[in-house]
Amino acid sequence: MPDAASSLKREKKLVRWLEMVSKDAAEIHLMGDLFDFWFEYKRVVPRGFVRVLGKIAELSDRGVKIVLYTGNHDMWIFDYLPKELGVELIRDPVQRTFGDKKFFLGHGDGLGPGDGGYKFIKKVFSFKFFQWCFARLHPNFGIWVANFWSGRSKESNKKNEKEPDHFLGEDKEWLVQFCKETLETEHFDFFIFGHRHLLIDHPVSEKSRYINLGDWYTQANYAEFDGNDLRLKIFEEGLSE
Repeated sequence: MPDAASSLKREKKLVRWLEMVSKDAAEIHLMGDLFDFWFEYKRVVPRGFVRVLGKIAELSDRGVKIVLYTGNHDMWIFDYLPKELGVELIRDPVQRTFGDKKFFLGHGDGLGPGDGGYKFIKKVFSFKFFQWCFARLHPNFGIWVANFWSGRSKESNKKNEKEPDHFLGEDKEWLVQFCKETLETEHFDFFIFGHRHLLIDHPVSEKSRYINLGDWYTQANYAEFDGNDLRLKIFEEGLSE
């Protein structure tokens, strides 16, 4: 998206980032929506993504731990990536401790109040029977249908401002409200999500931060934790390719 040429540039940039961070990373966490659409037929792999998949497999073979969180765009990842690439696949948010810091990690979709329509659709898409029905479609048709509806969804979200490109305030940001509610019963130093597609670093208490990693369409954002401090960075800032 928006076309093959732009996607290829972005894919190559992601491969360069993976190689750079692998040199000293204890773990690499990819927070979901790595693919705009992914469905694993029993004997068919979706076309494309070969450079990214190859790089992830290479790093995994070198002993670099890579954790992949499924997002709402690629929730139909099943066992192919773990078996072929050696990644650890995470479907639901997890709690991790690095050093003396507690992390709440997940893609972020379906958390917090509101968005009842999506939460219902996510449950439907999670049904094994629905997945079995979709798998009966020929891949050429099934993937075309998915890409068509993905494009329609993007246009609708842009038109209706369902994914606004600015911070809406604590009372309208569902993930902020989720973080604050969670902190009422348990402390976390960092909540890290994707999903919102907007770079956000927002304090949710005196000692807790909610961080959304944004997207790689506008700029290549990522977070780096060195055991003490967490910093947000931009990969190859100022470069177009």
